[in-house]
Amino acid sequence: MTGTILNGAAIIVGGVVGLTIHKQMSERRQLTIKLLLTVLVIIVGLRMTWGSLGGGFWSVMKQVSIMILSMMLGNIIGKLLHIQKGVNWLGQYAAKKLGAVDPSKPNRISEGFVAATLLFCVGPMAILGALQDGMDGRWQTLGVKALMDGLATMALVSTMGWGVMLAAVPVVAYQGTITLAAKWIGPWLQQHALMDSVNAVGGMLVFCLALIILEVRKVQVADYLPSLVIAPLLTWWWR
Repeated sequence: MTGTILNGAAIIVGGVVGLTIHKQMSERRQLTIKLLLTVLVIIVGLRMTWGSLGGGFWSVMKQVSIMILSMMLGNIIGKLLHIQKGVNWLGQYAAKKLGAVDPSKPNRISEGFVAATLLFCVGPMAILGALQDGMDGRWQTLGVKALMDGLATMALVSTMGWGVMLAAVPVVAYQGTITLAAKWIGPWLQQHALMDSVNAVGGMLVFCLALIILEVRKVQVADYLPSLVIAPLLTWWWR
C-alpha cells in the first residue's frame, strides 16, 4: 500500500500548495518537470524488465520470447475487449467535466471532485502501479504517478477549488483494492517462479508510458494490460 498512500498524500499536498501559491508555473518549468518525470518512468520501467531477466543466454532468450509473445497476445485480447477505447471515453468525459466547471458557481466543489477522481483513476498507470505494489512491493510506478497527480492537483485547485483534493479518497480506495487483491495472489506467483515474467512485461508497459508523457507516440498501453495475465500463463506452460 506504500504507493497508494504516497499517491493520496501527494494529491492533498499538491492541493494545499496550489491553494497557497496562486502563481502559475512557467512553461519552461513545466517542460523541465515533464522531462524529469519521463526519465523516472524510463528508469523504473527498464530496471523492472532488466531485473526480471536472468540465467544463461538461452534462459534470457526464452524469457524475452515469452515477454514479446505475451504482449502480442495481450494486445489482441485488449483490442477485442476495447479496453483502451473505454479508458479514452472516460478520459474524454473527465476532460469535459474539467472544461465545464465554472469557478463562480457554488457547486464547483462537487464538480471538481468528480472530474479529478476520473482524471486520477483513469489510465493504465493506476492499475499497473497498484498491481506491482501489491504483488512484490514495487511502489515506484505509483510514486511517479503520485508526483504527476500532485502537480495536476496543484494546477486544478486554483480554478476548481479544494474539492479536487477530495479525489484522494476514491484514489486510495480504488488503487488500494487492486493492491490488496494483488497481494493475495503475489505469494502464489512467487512460489511458482512466475513473478519475473509479470515484472518483465510490467516494466515494458511502464517504459511505454514515457512515450505517452513525451507525446512521442500514442501507445495504446491499456490494451496491453491483459499481457500481465498472459505472461505467467505462458511461463507456466513453457517449462
